[in-house]
Amino acid sequence: MRGLEVIVAYQAALGLLAGQALVRLDGLYGNGAIVVDLIAAAVGWVMRSKDYGLLDLPEVKVCLALPADEQFTHPESGLSRDLFDCGELPVTAQGHRSRLIVATHQASTSPVGVTRDGMVYELFFTALPALGFTAADVLKLYLHRGSFETELADEDFEQDSDRWCSFTAHGQEVWQILSQWMWNLRQELSQQWQPTHMRLTVFAEVQTAASPPSAHVASQSISEPSLEEPAFGPPQWARAARVGSLGGEHFVLQPNGTLRCPQGAILYQQERRPEHDGTLRVLYSARIADCRVCPIRTQCQGHGTSTKKPRRVSAVLHPLPQSAHENGPQTEAVHQDHPPPNSSVPHPILWGDWPRSQPRRAWIQWQRRHQVLVNAPPVCPPPLTSSLLSRAERAHWRLTWQQRLARNARLMTALPVEITVYGVPTRFAHLLGLRVA
Repeated sequence: MRGLEVIVAYQAALGLLAGQALVRLDGLYGNGAIVVDLIAAAVGWVMRSKDYGLLDLPEVKVCLALPADEQFTHPESGLSRDLFDCGELPVTAQGHRSRLIVATHQASTSPVGVTRDGMVYELFFTALPALGFTAADVLKLYLHRGSFETELADEDFEQDSDRWCSFTAHGQEVWQILSQWMWNLRQELSQQWQPTHMRLTVFAEVQTAASPPSAHVASQSISEPSLEEPAFGPPQWARAARVGSLGGEHFVLQPNGTLRCPQGAILYQQERRPEHDGTLRVLYSARIADCRVCPIRTQCQGHGTSTKKPRRVSAVLHPLPQSAHENGPQTEAVHQDHPPPNSSVPHPILWGDWPRSQPRRAWIQWQRRHQVLVNAPPVCPPPLTSSLLSRAERAHWRLTWQQRLARNARLMTALPVEITVYGVPTRFAHLLGLRVA
């Protein structure tokens, strides 16, 4: 909460709008309580989530059963993740919502996330809109090393703020706070001493309407071809494998894009494959556990009593003529009720930062080499008075903080201490409020 107060104050001082601030939280921060605090602070967020119970939500299960929206391969580790954009979901009992992105990959030795059935699931919360930031953009932003981990590594290397330097927890905390404060002060002074221009990096390219459709379109229901894919007509189901068995027409298409078999089991989309003739083939598959206990599996699959594979159903979507797509009354009515989303992003997303490493190191070298004179007039010690020593004083017992402050306090009548610093530019001295000799 203290960190959010500082961020909001910093945002107000720079005149930034609420949508222009983004908080990146490292580690397993993400749960509903943190989202509530971030919503109250009116800042955006990108963070991991430790609320793995969200994987059991029906809408998340449906999303995970569909083909992955995107695939992201880390350029350094080479780890490939399948990304599922689940949209905005409630993360608290009060209805606070956050966009959820699920990343899956094969289980490793020490995974970050939760492992289920040989797959690792990682959850990410973000307030970034899906129109400007795809699921891969969010992961790139969270895992981006160009301005986060390397700078933090420099901080630990130069200051060693994690070393144990106190016998008490409060003393150690004070040391870490002072270390971080000195780091920030060096950053600011180096920028004021040797101003540098902001570096701009193209974080996400321009997305136009002519660009390939995102995988989010592929995860929509084929029962709504006119919403996301207006160029395709109604699905044509595959015929039965033999006479008397169940064909694709016996399965009922659901509003969420799944199929329901005659026994009530659910078939999920597994693949959407464009064919050479311009058609789109959609493949559905049931769960093997549902097919094994199904009483009509012989009639449904036609494989006898042995059930080694689940039931699969395919459908073909044929493209509509261009004139029918543009002038058809049914398509026009659908577009009036559900206008197609704007899939173009006319401006690139730019990442801006300042090169602070070299100026900061130059500042430290200059600070260590310039001359400083401290002129402190002698302080007259108080006159000695004969007094009896207590047992604590005689044994040199440790003083309390009040006693230490009273003993080390500077007298109000003492002359001020003059510190003369050489080699400071005049403009920089005026900026710091120093008196120029």
